[in-house]
Amino acid sequence: MKKIKIKVPATVANLVCGFDILGMAIHEPYDEMELKLLDSPEIIIRHEDHFGLPENPSQNVAGVVLQNIQQHLKLTKGFEVTIRKHIKPGSGLGSSAASAAGAAFGANVLLGNILSNEELVHFAMFGEELASGVRHADNIAPCIYGGITLVKSSSPIDIIPLSTPNLFVAAVHPQVEVKTSDARQILKKNILLKDAVEQWGNIAGLVAGILKNDIPLIGRSLNDVLIEPIRSILIPKFDEIKMKSLEAGALGGGISGSGPSIFMLAETKETAERITQLMKSVYDEIEIESFVYISKINPAGIEIVEEINDENQ
Repeated sequence: MKKIKIKVPATVANLVCGFDILGMAIHEPYDEMELKLLDSPEIIIRHEDHFGLPENPSQNVAGVVLQNIQQHLKLTKGFEVTIRKHIKPGSGLGSSAASAAGAAFGANVLLGNILSNEELVHFAMFGEELASGVRHADNIAPCIYGGITLVKSSSPIDIIPLSTPNLFVAAVHPQVEVKTSDARQILKKNILLKDAVEQWGNIAGLVAGILKNDIPLIGRSLNDVLIEPIRSILIPKFDEIKMKSLEAGALGGGISGSGPSIFMLAETKETAERITQLMKSVYDEIEIESFVYISKINPAGIEIVEEINDENQ
């Protein structure tokens, strides 16, 4: 294998109550990446997008992932990576995770699939650490495994793939910036035991609802008493969008990752379309540009688009 083209999906982390442990892959938006195996040990990063991300490997999310794989495996070969990002950095839709997971996944295919999924998550977390200062896997895991994943532990890595309910995801990305590092800094360092107990109940209920395909249980478990009340102040019109979405038939939802994107789960495409229309209208009223997405939960995660073996291509 000399060259591979892959499609790397956006992800929704936390799923309201599962801070840093739950995440799901969606179909839209997605990044496109091409990785080529080089005979020399250099790592070359190219961005064919307009986000101005660094191309120095040690400062690039994909670059540090490849450097760590190269170092761990003592490779004499290198990688050339071309990235076309459609998942905007800072969107709350797993942009950095897509670059990190895509680099790990693509390199592994080029090397003959010698690394396990757990090892891919391990290496991809170096990219998340560069982007946010924290080695978290709630975006990376569903990107690599597909569907909905539970990160039981990130050290040691223990990922549990869950079922994929037949639900639609309605998401809006208002064009305001919320940095993951900033969104983490405002969180409480200490919480009340009664709040922790309520949160544990919601997480357990959500996981049980997913595994049992109990849609009403999923809906009533999508409640966060710890993170959302604090982070939502960073997102314009969050409370209004959530209230109107629930009135329009959403099962529930909340902040995607650290924001500013907001997601809602719906049982039908028609309901998801209705929700995205009202989401956009709320931001149109206050003259904030926004992009909306409707997607089913993506059971596959990263997809191989093309594999090229011919050295002359």
